[in-house]
Amino acid sequence: MVIKQVNLETVCGITSKIPDNQLPEIAFAGKSNVGKSSLINALMNRKSLARTSSQPGKTQTINFYNINDAMYLVDLPGYGYAKVSESERAKWGKMIENYLHRSKQLRAVFLLIDIRHTPGVNDKTMYDWIVYQGYDPIIIATKLDKLKRSQVQKAIKEVRAGLGLRADDIVIPFSAETKQGREEIWDLMDHFAAVVP
Repeated sequence: MVIKQVNLETVCGITSKIPDNQLPEIAFAGKSNVGKSSLINALMNRKSLARTSSQPGKTQTINFYNINDAMYLVDLPGYGYAKVSESERAKWGKMIENYLHRSKQLRAVFLLIDIRHTPGVNDKTMYDWIVYQGYDPIIIATKLDKLKRSQVQKAIKEVRAGLGLRADDIVIPFSAETKQGREEIWDLMDHFAAVVP
């Protein structure tokens, strides 16, 4: 996709109503420090569209980015961040669940997992939750550039095993540094946006 324009159109907090958008929505979920903002910036060819931070847990809202008036990229709050109170985390969880359950235009959910680590309890819970809501999450294994090439296949196997993926579930290794995986993600986004529900 050639990105002519992208803007942050809607920001939903805990008490906000989910917007009744007419364009297809593609959502991105992931742990607080998994590199979601870097991924979004890489997808959009922008340096600082999504704010990256040395402090995880910055995204505490659901952010709707309008791309070319053709689709929305939906940035869900990062989960599993330890320095946030239990009640705060529960609210974010409720907000994500509410969105997955209520959005009429959501076509696909991408779940980001750090390729260097075996998926944790929070990752597995999020994966199961997305499946429970009726979606087949596409896994993006981030921070690919931090591994040696010889380690990649073993790491992908561990991601698959840790999440309990099925044979046909898609895993895309991705690096925000080298942009490897970017085209593959865009191909899928374009495909899902074009599918009539």
